[in-house]
Amino acid sequence: MFTKILIAEDYESSNISVQRALEDLKIADPKYVNYCDDALSRVKMSLQENNPFELLITDLSFDEDHREQSLKNGQQLIAAVREIQPALKIIVFSVEKKEVIIEKLFNDQKINGYVKKGRNDVKDLKKAIKAVYNNEKYLSYDLKTKSSERNSFEFSEYDTLLVTLLANGTLLKNIPDYLKENNIKPLSMSAVEKRLKEIKEILEINSNEQLIAFCKDFGII
Repeated sequence: MFTKILIAEDYESSNISVQRALEDLKIADPKYVNYCDDALSRVKMSLQENNPFELLITDLSFDEDHREQSLKNGQQLIAAVREIQPALKIIVFSVEKKEVIIEKLFNDQKINGYVKKGRNDVKDLKKAIKAVYNNEKYLSYDLKTKSSERNSFEFSEYDTLLVTLLANGTLLKNIPDYLKENNIKPLSMSAVEKRLKEIKEILEINSNEQLIAFCKDFGII
């Protein structure tokens, strides 16, 4: 099991969950910091002392206060750490649940695990730490389930067209006219609004702007 762990978290209540998980796993003497800059300094120091950290557990969002910081959030911290210690195992512990963001963390920043804060997060953290120690990737079960449901959704040509029109700057109120001119059905305003609402509900997206961003990120448009 890991013997040298660094935790970057600015909320004490969240640290309690991490502490309980580490205590249950009998991991002694983890190091805690409240700022991303301090986390990076700790990683640098451990490398200089030839006693590197084996695991970083970090939040994504850090509240700003009187102390000026070079690294503002967890994504920036992960990027900075990856430059100096590429092989460091990283688990993100956050309230974030947007699939686009989480996918980028795994694919672009090569994190090893993602645990969503909330009910049963201590149990989830323990599973994540064990999995990552065994060189497995870990994603909270509820997020994995939702991701599976969303990924099973397939955009029809009609769906893709609606989002493409929005992305190209066509006002929602003008889409029915475009559909009518091109003999594409269903073409009523109510039908267009209903279909866009259905797509957003399935993907758990709140606005047309987020829907456009999602479709761009995943190459749908």
